[in-house]
Amino acid sequence: MVLEIFRKPKYVTVRPEGAREGEKRDIPEGLWVKCSRCNEILYNKELEKNFKVCHKCNFHFRLGAKERIRITLDEGSFEEFDTDLTTINPLDWPNYPEKVALAQETTGLPEAAVTGSGTIEGYPVVIGVLDSHFIMGSMGSVVGEKITRAVERAMEKRLPLIIFATSGGARMQEGILSLMQMAKTSAALARFNQAGLLYISVFTDPTTGGVTASFASLGDIIIAEPGALIGFTGPRVIEQTIRQKLPDGFQRAEFMRQHGMVDMIVNRPQMKETLAQLLSLHS
Repeated sequence: MVLEIFRKPKYVTVRPEGAREGEKRDIPEGLWVKCSRCNEILYNKELEKNFKVCHKCNFHFRLGAKERIRITLDEGSFEEFDTDLTTINPLDWPNYPEKVALAQETTGLPEAAVTGSGTIEGYPVVIGVLDSHFIMGSMGSVVGEKITRAVERAMEKRLPLIIFATSGGARMQEGILSLMQMAKTSAALARFNQAGLLYISVFTDPTTGGVTASFASLGDIIIAEPGALIGFTGPRVIEQTIRQKLPDGFQRAEFMRQHGMVDMIVNRPQMKETLAQLLSLHS
């Protein structure tokens, strides 16, 4: 009798509603997701309600551009710019058109940057959002052009500019045409700054390479999401180059805040409210 107690399973089997004893039911895919940081199993609908932030360890899952716009701008206020800009293959790089086509099919976006205008708690803004799911948010000629045009439209309308950055760097398939976008976007922001207008830059995970070295680091106010990787070159490459062990948390948002590159770290559920407060002070 005593031994039978210890043989009982230490778990409970949950039978789907309507299922008979012994009947197996397949669980639909996409209901659950595992947190990359703490390995907590999260119910997808609850995760989405919490802005895709793990309730246990505060890990911020990566968002697509459409998701970011939906949770940041007032409902129905977004008007997109430059949807007709398309990527070409200037260097005849092998399989580049196919790679772009696959990214377009996967994300539903024409390119890695989405720009437009809208309102945040009633305050009008011009917004740009990069999407890491589109070839790692790499900056090619179209991304640079869309960001530059967004800056110029904000200057023309004298509106605050907000850009959510995420990127793996320059789009190597476009060579020097990709690298020159760093200078082009920076020059546009210099003119924007001379006009006395507000630019808020938001670092999300990851923001690296040419995007970090250009428009992402030029904000009047620089915000980061918790734990975001921010840097020009990744920590592993730096360690291999200098042959030294880097400090714990190197290039993460908290490290960058401590060393003055980031002004504030804001949790995603509070991001819209924080942006609205900054816009109200500016107005």
